[in-house]
Amino acid sequence: MAVDNEHPPAHLGEIGPVQILTVAFDGNHFKGEILPELERLKKLGLIRVIDLLFVRKDSMGAVATLTATDLDWEEAADFGAMIGGLIGWGVAGAEGAEIGWLAGAAESAGGHTLDEDDQFSLVQAIPNNSSAAIALIEHVWAKPLRAAIRRADGVEVANSWLRMEDLIRIGLSAAVLAQEEGPESD
Repeated sequence: MAVDNEHPPAHLGEIGPVQILTVAFDGNHFKGEILPELERLKKLGLIRVIDLLFVRKDSMGAVATLTATDLDWEEAADFGAMIGGLIGWGVAGAEGAEIGWLAGAAESAGGHTLDEDDQFSLVQAIPNNSSAAIALIEHVWAKPLRAAIRRADGVEVANSWLRMEDLIRIGLSAAVLAQEEGPESD
């Protein structure tokens, strides 16, 4: 009997879409705007911070880190279980989901998904006198929309973010093309 690895049980997809946001900062100058904005979005019920890892290097290379999460240990273990279950489902169907569920729960029971390896990689990636952060942000607002799509037997074909930089790049490409083609003649 063939295993349907592309359609896991619904309980494995009960979390909202999770964005992995990585940002870098030149220098260590903050105006205190980012955390209050995250708090505002959380209070509105729009997002939930699954995990946050912030690393700062001073001019001498000394490192300071900050971690944060909105999850208690049980929710963190559940999140890890869900991630492990989905990966396991892809590997070996229902049997793999069960193994992945247990492994994921164990790995995340400490409260964080981003671990020491992630911290080490982030520290190595940034120069002195800079900072960087990785945030796993659950878009809670999208859960009802995702459920409605599922109930209508819809399938997500693509999911991308359209950024300002992408639009500017499209405009620059169009300008180059227009210059290469030369002025239009009537």
